[in-house]
Amino acid sequence: MKKRILSILVIALACVTAVSAQGRRGLRINEVMISNDSTSVVDDFGRYSAWVELFNSTFGPLEISSVFLTNDKTNPTLYPVPLGDVNTEIPARQHILFWADGEPNKGTFHTNFVFTPGEDNYVAIYDANGKTLIDEIVIPGTLKPGQSYARKVDGEGGTFNPEAWEIRDGSESLYITPSSNNIIKSTNSKVDMFAEQDENGFGMAVMAMCIVFAALLVLSICFYIISRIGANVSRSQKAKALADTEAEAGRPDHDSGEEIAAIAMALRDHLEAHDRENTVLTINKVRRAYSPWSSKIYSLRELPRR
Repeated sequence: MKKRILSILVIALACVTAVSAQGRRGLRINEVMISNDSTSVVDDFGRYSAWVELFNSTFGPLEISSVFLTNDKTNPTLYPVPLGDVNTEIPARQHILFWADGEPNKGTFHTNFVFTPGEDNYVAIYDANGKTLIDEIVIPGTLKPGQSYARKVDGEGGTFNPEAWEIRDGSESLYITPSSNNIIKSTNSKVDMFAEQDENGFGMAVMAMCIVFAALLVLSICFYIISRIGANVSRSQKAKALADTEAEAGRPDHDSGEEIAAIAMALRDHLEAHDRENTVLTINKVRRAYSPWSSKIYSLRELPRR
């Protein structure tokens, strides 16, 4: 039993590791700046350092702790991304920035290597095993201070495909976009097309009115259906009550004359259970006349002592 449980745990761990590794293959180096001048972004210490932007090209969050960043092909495990930092999880289709300033003691996103301006610089990402290459690129030494080397479209172009990259100088058409999309859409093609075809807004007004009236029509149909259902329910309840009344009226009368007589006698006994009191005063003549003045008890008195 213990062996089975251990086997299940090992298989589950292997599956989780495989899924995690599969997700990390969607991690891409998206933009790099070798020489950061005062016109670009600063780090959390206010310094203008070289930086590397990574992009999560998958459609789910991606945890990048324990992967390796390096600028040396002979040392793929040069900078391991530390564990335990909640900010190492990149949301779906989002970016994260690492500062190549050679000062890893400043935090998770400060590497232990630097770039050399004026020369070709190599940067790569290796998986947690230190052997599986995820992405790599060589930044040309022709980059001037303030210029970046970026993918034309975020995360697209595959691994080590120079044709998918371009040099950006911060001009109006070639934005430098650390921690942001490489293509900034300032206009919406659908909105522009609608504005071009409907300059006065008449079509928009008609469309809005149609939507409103359609919604009102749907609501009226719903209310009509609900009222009909309520009427049918009420009608069925009334029919059921009428049927019950008719059934009760059609029952045979079991009250016979004897039962009625017994009830009447019971009521009579109940009502005449007590004597009826009359308010008539009856005076009867006493047979023998009696007067207290002729009584002997009043004449036999004890004489007082002298």
